Amino acid sequence: MTALLPASSFVVWDYVVFALMLLVSAAIGIYYALTGEGQHSSRDFLMGGRSMSAVPVALSLTAGFMSAITVLATPSEVYSYGGIYAIYCISYVLVVLVSSEVFLPVFYRLGITSTYEYLELRFNKVIRLCGTVMFIVQTKGEDHERVSLADITLLHFTGFHLWGAVISTGVVCTFYCTMGGLKAVVWTDVFQVGIMVAGFLAVIIRSVSMQGGFSVIINDSAIGGRLNFWDTVSSSINGLAAVTIEDLVKPYFTVSERKLSWMSKGLSLLYGALCIGMAGVASLMGGLIQAAVSIFGVIGGPLLGLFTLGILCPFANSTGGLAGLISGLFLSLWVGIGAQVYPPLPENTRPLGLSTASCNFTLAGDGLNVTMGSTVQPVATTILQEDTAYSRPFLADHWYSVSYLYFSPIGTLTVLTVGLIVSLLTGGRKLDIDPGLMLMKEDLTCYHIYKLLKNKAMERSRKLCLNKNVEEDLGKKNPAFSEVELNFTEDHTQPHPSIPNP
Repeated sequence: MTALLPASSFVVWDYVVFALMLLVSAAIGIYYALTGEGQHSSRDFLMGGRSMSAVPVALSLTAGFMSAITVLATPSEVYSYGGIYAIYCISYVLVVLVSSEVFLPVFYRLGITSTYEYLELRFNKVIRLCGTVMFIVQTKGEDHERVSLADITLLHFTGFHLWGAVISTGVVCTFYCTMGGLKAVVWTDVFQVGIMVAGFLAVIIRSVSMQGGFSVIINDSAIGGRLNFWDTVSSSINGLAAVTIEDLVKPYFTVSERKLSWMSKGLSLLYGALCIGMAGVASLMGGLIQAAVSIFGVIGGPLLGLFTLGILCPFANSTGGLAGLISGLFLSLWVGIGAQVYPPLPENTRPLGLSTASCNFTLAGDGLNVTMGSTVQPVATTILQEDTAYSRPFLADHWYSVSYLYFSPIGTLTVLTVGLIVSLLTGGRKLDIDPGLMLMKEDLTCYHIYKLLKNKAMERSRKLCLNKNVEEDLGKKNPAFSEVELNFTEDHTQPHPSIPNP
């Protein structure tokens, strides 16, 4: 029994849900534009007037880190290399803890809009400008990859023309960002997170139902060696507009708040248009899309090292910061570009077996050939590169074969090492830094927990001492007598050893 399921499997209700998602997102932007919220100043437009509650902001941040990359690439990574990818997910817990304990207290105390303002306060304008430009390049590179991958998915499942998918999603996203500001972005992200969670649950429930339960799935994963362990673009568009206004406009030009608000909207529109154009072009470049995967680590690593250097090292000066940033960026770009030019060989990456022998689902032509009750040999599972005769440099199988997950640590450690050495050699010890720019012990949660426990221990010890003194001195303390009289009375009331007790 064989049935052919077409690749473009959207039905009417699928298109209705997709259209409603776009309409609701646009409606949120229109609502905040008509009500006037977030439109009076650049502060309101870019920061929501700093009046947003924690829950929607947290969900918006979650949406900002989730995208087609997360939804599509992560299952592929786990299928290719196994459940060891879970360690990468666990690391996010440590990242959140470090960010909340080390970086956020300093930024919150300074009351800055763009985190790159800190670089000017701590170092100088040149380093702030370098950090801002790096952030813009990093974010646009990641955004075009997100949109491109999402549009390729729409093309596969809906049959939409590529540019139609790019323009429809990109225009709606840019529209509500430009019209409604940060508040529209946050609440649209909340709505889209709900859509994504609902999709995840639907896939999980359907998969469990088809496979016959969780135990069957876990057993199949174990047999296949997969248990080898024991976003949205709108947030980026709004963030890019905020960074551009705060770091590239305000420091050099005197502009009224009303004009800044209009400039913010224009920048949101510009970055949205760039995102649409770059996504369309990138989707036509084939393998070059893979180069964008490493951008976040290559550029984000040196930036993390620079902020860490400024917040934790009081003797780090602007010379050391700039030298470390240039060195870290150079080294991470070197390994990142080299890894793209000379991709690591399979024996270095050690992917798991991808054979689909005995699988009931195989690709057949442009559809999905579902064969019931028989064993079908796979049409094609992997493409092996037979031609290895070309010369590969020594670094290709050593330095360039480093996992892309290490690009960021390489940049961070390089910035810290070079920055500290150069700072010490250029008189960093004599630097007089405002303590408010550094991490203080009062910023740490563990310090407040320690103080609380210490105070409780001291209070308990004090109570014990008081109780002990009361028991020992009961009936002996009398303000009518002096200590000498009490001691004399105590000595003469003791029975003489030669006088027998009656």
